[in-house]
Amino acid sequence: MEKKFLPVTPDEVRAAGQDVPDFVYVCGDAYVDHPSFGAAIIGRVLEDAGFVVAMLPQPDYKSCQAMKTFGRPRLGFLVSSGNIDSMVCHYTAAKKKRTTDYYSPGGQAGYRPDRAVIVYCNRIREAYGDVPIIIGGLEASLRRFAHYDYWDNRVRRSILVDSRADILSYGMGEKSILRIAQLLDKGIPVKKIRDVRGTAYLCKKEDAIHYPKVEEVFDYDQLKTDKAAYAKAFAIQYKNNDAISGRAITEYYGERMLVQNPPMPPLEREELDRVYALPYMRAVHPMYDKDGGVPAISEVKFSITHNRGCFGGCNFCALAFHQGRSVRSRSIESVVREAEIIAAMSDFKGYIHDVGGPTANFRHPSCQQQLKRGVCQGKRCLVPTPCKHLDADHKEYIELLQAVEKVPGVKKVFIRSGIRFDYMLQDTNDAFFEKLVRDHVSGQLKVAPEHCSPYVLRCMGKPDIAVYDAFREKFFKTTEKAGKEQYLVPYLMSSHPGSRLSDAVELALYIKRIGLSPEQVQDFYPTPGTASTVMYYTGIDPLTGKTVYTATDYKEKQLQRALLQYWRPENRRLVMEALHRCGREDLIGFGPDCLIRPAQKGKKKEAEAKKGQISRNGKSRPAAGANTRQRRKKGRR
Repeated sequence: MEKKFLPVTPDEVRAAGQDVPDFVYVCGDAYVDHPSFGAAIIGRVLEDAGFVVAMLPQPDYKSCQAMKTFGRPRLGFLVSSGNIDSMVCHYTAAKKKRTTDYYSPGGQAGYRPDRAVIVYCNRIREAYGDVPIIIGGLEASLRRFAHYDYWDNRVRRSILVDSRADILSYGMGEKSILRIAQLLDKGIPVKKIRDVRGTAYLCKKEDAIHYPKVEEVFDYDQLKTDKAAYAKAFAIQYKNNDAISGRAITEYYGERMLVQNPPMPPLEREELDRVYALPYMRAVHPMYDKDGGVPAISEVKFSITHNRGCFGGCNFCALAFHQGRSVRSRSIESVVREAEIIAAMSDFKGYIHDVGGPTANFRHPSCQQQLKRGVCQGKRCLVPTPCKHLDADHKEYIELLQAVEKVPGVKKVFIRSGIRFDYMLQDTNDAFFEKLVRDHVSGQLKVAPEHCSPYVLRCMGKPDIAVYDAFREKFFKTTEKAGKEQYLVPYLMSSHPGSRLSDAVELALYIKRIGLSPEQVQDFYPTPGTASTVMYYTGIDPLTGKTVYTATDYKEKQLQRALLQYWRPENRRLVMEALHRCGREDLIGFGPDCLIRPAQKGKKKEAEAKKGQISRNGKSRPAAGANTRQRRKKGRR
């Protein structure tokens, strides 16, 4: 049977044998039929179950007319903002408007509205009144409760309230959306669908399903003003995000109540294999050819996702709140079949760009006890120190990589997803470490120590910097042993909750000590669904209840960021101000530990400094930006 894209026109729906589709999927992204795009997965899962799903990507949101493209769907509308939150898509951490959108035709911005899920749902209501609407995807999932919104700088209501949708599918939604579709197909009214795991709904207080165990309720009127209550509410939500141990949670909105059912169990290996074996076109829909395609496909077209979930526990990451902390993975056979499909593509050059996922080197739950009791509510697997029950074993991942390497047409397999280096160091067998360095690094390996301050790292949920130093030393020794010249590219973050200006100075000194000149630095970005965002808003660590300092002043954020790139001429004034504020004038001078020199005399030296020709020790060096990675010799000092 010939593979086809899902219908995007009424004629294509009729060609599928129906006058109207069962569902219309309204999405903030352009339509890319690839398993790295959530809309494609949900559409294919429903198609596999016999439903006709019409795709309505990036409709005109200024009126309700576009929502009538296919007529009133038989069962309802599915709505998501796309692969990322629409506000994150549109604005930088400094709240400046982005000029590009990699999930839109030609990378052009402006194809989707701010708060896309809310806007789309309200346009659907204008068009069809009481038609069933189910929302899902990252934007809906992470905004399912009352949530701090960085762009409005206030606590907003659940997106379910503002969108006027009927059901919210949170997390990875294959099972929940299929169950909802089956119930609607049986004629059950959408307002009666109340018991599907992995969903949330609004109802009158007396109409809710009465679970034997429900976590204590909070009222939105309290949450929007009481920061301590808000932090406590998030802690309850975070701890109940496991399919085995999680309970139902309620939240009040006047006379109505939001009910989140317990999480849906994750897809097991056979189920994941089935999802990834569906007939994806693995391509951008041809309607975008005239615009030059959709840039987002370039990073994933020749990549393979082999796992889901993450027990890493970084506080600034929403994965734990969306995919969960219990890891599941595909079979080796399933991944190899996908590699064979990629290898047969006409534009494949022999390089698999990535065999990864949320964390590339996780293939199984962190311990066998998770399969019976669920993830530990009050503990983490890797921080502050690795749990004694941690199963740090890369044997199956090695076997997987070796199998993909043997696929005819594959020249090289790279790993570009995040590698959890503290987990690697817990493996008593160096086989994966050696294979990674020898076979799977494309010149540079990206890792995420994020900071060096012990306190800031605890606030981040990251291991002590000594762990990264041990990994760094081992990486360069292994690289040298393999006869290679490779680099580490550490991700660093400025202004994370807990980081004072003095901590940023210490990080700048650490950067200098290891000989690193980071080309990019990430400012902390408060996004829904993370513990770090709660810290930013409330000044409270929701998982410990302790007070946390947070840099919310724009000028202080500028100073912290500038310190992490202290050698840049354009940052000199800010670095000077930061050092004076911290009383660290000792770092202004000519000594080996100094970050910047005093004001230079003479126009020649000033001009040379601006061009980046004068190094920190006074000797000539390449222009700024040329030495951006951590070289082996410097990394071993």
